[in-house]
Amino acid sequence: MELVLKGGTIVSSNKCFQADLRITGEKISEIGSDLDTTDGVIVDISGNYVFPGFIDSHTHFDLDTGTTKTADDFASGTKAAIVGGTTTILDFATQNKGETLSHALSIWHKKAKGVSSCDYGFHMAITDWNEAVAKELAIMKEEGITSFKLYMAYENLRVTDAQIYQILKHMNEVGGMVGMHCENGDMVQERILELKAKGNLTPAAHPLSRPSIVEAEAVNRYISLAYLTNTPVNIVHLSTKEGLTEAMKGRERGQKVYIETCPQYLLLDDSCYEKADFEGAKYVFSPPARKPEDVECLWKALSEDKINTIGTDHCSFHFKGQKELGRQDFSKIPNGIPGVEHRAALIYTYGVMKNRITMEQMCKVLSENVAKLFGLYPRKGCLQVGSDADIVVWNPDYEGTISAAHQIQNVDYTPYEGMPVKGRAERVYLRGNEVSYQGRVIKENTGMYLPRTESLYLM
Repeated sequence: MELVLKGGTIVSSNKCFQADLRITGEKISEIGSDLDTTDGVIVDISGNYVFPGFIDSHTHFDLDTGTTKTADDFASGTKAAIVGGTTTILDFATQNKGETLSHALSIWHKKAKGVSSCDYGFHMAITDWNEAVAKELAIMKEEGITSFKLYMAYENLRVTDAQIYQILKHMNEVGGMVGMHCENGDMVQERILELKAKGNLTPAAHPLSRPSIVEAEAVNRYISLAYLTNTPVNIVHLSTKEGLTEAMKGRERGQKVYIETCPQYLLLDDSCYEKADFEGAKYVFSPPARKPEDVECLWKALSEDKINTIGTDHCSFHFKGQKELGRQDFSKIPNGIPGVEHRAALIYTYGVMKNRITMEQMCKVLSENVAKLFGLYPRKGCLQVGSDADIVVWNPDYEGTISAAHQIQNVDYTPYEGMPVKGRAERVYLRGNEVSYQGRVIKENTGMYLPRTESLYLM
């Protein structure tokens, strides 16, 4: 079937221009003026912007933490994604201690297959490193896994500096990219114990347990290890001015350092932890929300193209029954917040509409850069002839308010409750099929697994 989208303004990474789009099957087949069709369908999208489908490279769906499980699985999480204009997600297949990477990957395939409403791929989170696991890296590449995740924090997930060094060396052999959770795990654990010993047990203690220096030190250490191995690296969910400064030092000495931040670090600050009646637990995520000056620093970095991507770190837990597990001890509050549904609307409203970033920059950090960094470009992340017809028709005139009562995410709250938004994904196409219209899912479970190639490294 042929489809022509007429009258929209196409947004790319370097310009906006008016043109029509022809879709044949699952691909974009033509871009031009006054396109017509004799046996297809014409959709008038005049007055709307046209973005390539957004890509969220940082989600945690159907994740078992050992004490509880995320509220969103791949079914609910990917439906929420497409409603917000995200047509591709990259989740974290996580190796448990003693497991092979292949076993972890098979588990995540089972979680996602047949129930995902957007296309999906996986990063492989390595928690147990040895010679056998090292040999599996080549197998992961054959399976289309070209990016990996390591943790410097969390006792059940973290790896040592020596292991990070070894893994980075192996990345050069397989052409892989490592994303790092940069927090000094020893410092976090010691500060948690100190705070609890003093009777500081409320959510307000959470940011105190992970001050800015905890991130900055870990960023510095990670980049130093990467310098020794001459390996390009990715820093996920960067949250602080100090962390950004350390990342820039790496770039200044010629390293390839890529940076992701998240909406929570652009829109929330640490005053959220002072809310009464345990409401601050809704904002327990790591790294935590920071100071207003950190927020402004990150927006400035985005405007200067120093930050490459914006993911969500979507890791949702209900307030009732899950976040409440930490009522008597902040360290037992499940870490994470929902966000996959509202990312684009928030960035458009509080970024583009406030002249903090341009439309073109929004396209880069939500689509094109992500596709290039994670081996999906030009199939994804752009509107070009031959690319997948993943298309977001963006209505700039829509006005609404974010509310848990009206969200698709399967969680009983949103950290952005009551925030007004301007603009929304009016129509969303996944490989040529309309999957969402005016905030409603109209076609689900059509997502497919995306094996990926090596990163283009952007810079």
